[in-house]
Amino acid sequence: MPDRSPSRPTLCRDCFSLVAPISGRCPVCGSIRLVTHERLLDLSVAHVDCDAFYASIEKRDNPELMPLPVIVGGGKRGVVSTCCYIARTFGVRSAMPMFKALKVCPDAVVIRPRMDVYAAEGRKIREMMLDLTPLVEPVSIDEAYLDLSGTAALHGAAPAAILARLQKRVEKELGLTISVGLSANKFLAKTASEADKPRGFFVLSPEEAPAYLAPRSVRVIGGVGAQFAKKLASDGILTVADLQKIDVRTLAKRYGETGVWLHDCAFGRHNRPVDPEGERKSVSSETTLNEDVSDHSAIEDIIWRLCQRTADRAKKAGVEGRVVTLKLKTSDFRIFTRRTSLTDATQLAQVLFRTSRALLAREPAGPRYRLIGVGLSDLTDARPDAADLADPNARKRAAAERAADKARNRFGSDAVTTGRGARIEKDRH
Repeated sequence: MPDRSPSRPTLCRDCFSLVAPISGRCPVCGSIRLVTHERLLDLSVAHVDCDAFYASIEKRDNPELMPLPVIVGGGKRGVVSTCCYIARTFGVRSAMPMFKALKVCPDAVVIRPRMDVYAAEGRKIREMMLDLTPLVEPVSIDEAYLDLSGTAALHGAAPAAILARLQKRVEKELGLTISVGLSANKFLAKTASEADKPRGFFVLSPEEAPAYLAPRSVRVIGGVGAQFAKKLASDGILTVADLQKIDVRTLAKRYGETGVWLHDCAFGRHNRPVDPEGERKSVSSETTLNEDVSDHSAIEDIIWRLCQRTADRAKKAGVEGRVVTLKLKTSDFRIFTRRTSLTDATQLAQVLFRTSRALLAREPAGPRYRLIGVGLSDLTDARPDAADLADPNARKRAAAERAADKARNRFGSDAVTTGRGARIEKDRH
């Protein structure tokens, strides 16, 4: 019999046995799909990410697509939602403009998204996760964090084995694959899940995190976007190792609380727990236009529709926000974001529109835009509409919007509309 408790635990991902490998194979089932790590049996925070989710569903549902590069996304003026791993070898990436994707991969099969199908499959996987632990924090339709602390007695296995079983179940029942990152906190679990795709299983402990992270770009730290990375680069910080060389006081002096956060992440420290409720950071809506638009009046009409959608999403989620953002992408793919903070949080379309229109008015005439978006952030739980001493009619307008919402929910989206909304619909038809 093989040693079931090796000094460095090894798990077979196919038969879920703890084994002492023989020539790199599981002595129980012969599989080479093994994962070995000193802390394999005690780490319990995982990040689970579906592999090329939309494209994988399309290939599963149409096997003729299996050997082909597949892109899921909009038309020629849209962007890539996702693509299969074959398309990625040509340089196609998510969020890439479609015309660029087709330039580098002209033989790709382009498929319009079927969001209802993807959402249904995502819910099935979410239910499988909830069978393992109630501590599941959704991140998107195809990824989530899990905290499996204390579940070993319930399932009769360590979290690593439970996750391997989840991988197998998703493949068997849904014909899809997932990648797993296992660690002690969400940041390292996310980092681990990206290290071994597709169909991967990677373990990263806090002890080895500083050395693992050091040579990587600062972009490996979730929350460090392109603009912040440029700021850090201008300060001579390109890699995590560069961050590790700077003491926390200096980072705090340069970047405030963000500097302390950067220092912690550089050494693999992250203290946010897995939260089943999640943390909605913003609600938004955007649209890629069929034709570039430069006329501000026409842009205002588009913004009004986006404000309605964003407000509807905020109301459905039961949140309101204090920061309004207007996003504009020009015909040459430059992106501008303009934002302002409100005195009081809102979820009302009319307030979003007035604020967004004011932001647009500051922009010069002339540039042509291909994408427009409206967002609401700095969210809090929604409260009843309050009176505004500076605007006595504010409460009356809010009540009118709430009444219109109820009518639209009951009788359809065209049941009640504003003068602007009616004109827009008339022009569209």
